[in-house]
Amino acid sequence: MLHIQQNVSLKNFNTFGIDVSAKYFVEINRAEELIELFMDPQWTQMERLVLGGGSNVLFRKDFAGLVIHMNIHGIDYRINNQQVLVVAGAGEIWNDLVNYCVDNGFAGMENLSLIPGSVGASPVQNIGAYGVELKDIFLSCNAFEIATGEFKTFSKADCQFDYRDSIFKNDMKGHYIIVSVKFELSLVQNLRLNYGAIKDELANRGITNPTIKDVSKVVSHIRVSKLPDPSTIGNAGSFFKNPVIPKDEFDIVREHYPDVVNYATADGYVKLAAGWLIEQCGWKGKVVGNTGTWHNQALVLVNHGGATGREVYNLSSQIIDSVYSKFGVTLEREVNVIN
Repeated sequence: MLHIQQNVSLKNFNTFGIDVSAKYFVEINRAEELIELFMDPQWTQMERLVLGGGSNVLFRKDFAGLVIHMNIHGIDYRINNQQVLVVAGAGEIWNDLVNYCVDNGFAGMENLSLIPGSVGASPVQNIGAYGVELKDIFLSCNAFEIATGEFKTFSKADCQFDYRDSIFKNDMKGHYIIVSVKFELSLVQNLRLNYGAIKDELANRGITNPTIKDVSKVVSHIRVSKLPDPSTIGNAGSFFKNPVIPKDEFDIVREHYPDVVNYATADGYVKLAAGWLIEQCGWKGKVVGNTGTWHNQALVLVNHGGATGREVYNLSSQIIDSVYSKFGVTLEREVNVIN
């Protein structure tokens, strides 16, 4: 029997540590419990929010509807020649899955080490880091359709992945709840070392023939050196997307700012480093009221204690305006803002 709670604090369910509450709250431990939940029509008609690790959300106020906390666990795999198919429950902690795969010699996830959040959120956001995105290792996901009470499998093509984007953030937002994700990994490593400081850190450690475990350790080290631990200071990791702009617009920016940090994309566009843009505007390490930017990475907004969601959002708006004024580039929030 499902236990629907009322007026539950969400402070421990969002990594920003914003002290808001949900009018109704339920924890889902098995996929079948979603069927039971939505047999009651009041939940299909009410505003809903699906929460995993709460690592990519910013609450601006109390949530007046139903929060569904996905807590479905389990990891399984099947090996076919050099191919490894891994299935994980939506409630698994993402980094636990990465460590499981790396420890078992399953290659492909190592660059995604230490990304906060849960497995179920990974396709929604098309998470990515250090030259690898979720879509590169994604095979399919199993999702519950709220309107019909049935489960559906989404292929990679079905998900319409884009940079930090998917169909679950757009056309299908609020229609489906992901219960498990299937990944396609390999017993043969194909290392991606050209993004960020991975090569330099490997060289610093004297590693000339790295393994996926080496890459995972190096990526984790780099992330820890740049990003704050949510258990000690509230944050949601990277708050903004790295802007992707046309080549002609990039040429204008580079003409005025030759040192602009950039990465060419496959489709002829150019991706700029949002953290660099923000830092050039003087925001790195700045404290504004109870919030601010992290002293090692301007891309990260933090809650220094007692900040409201509105405070964090207002700071992000100031940063967006500042970057546009200086560079003519519009930053987009990566974090899911709950109004």
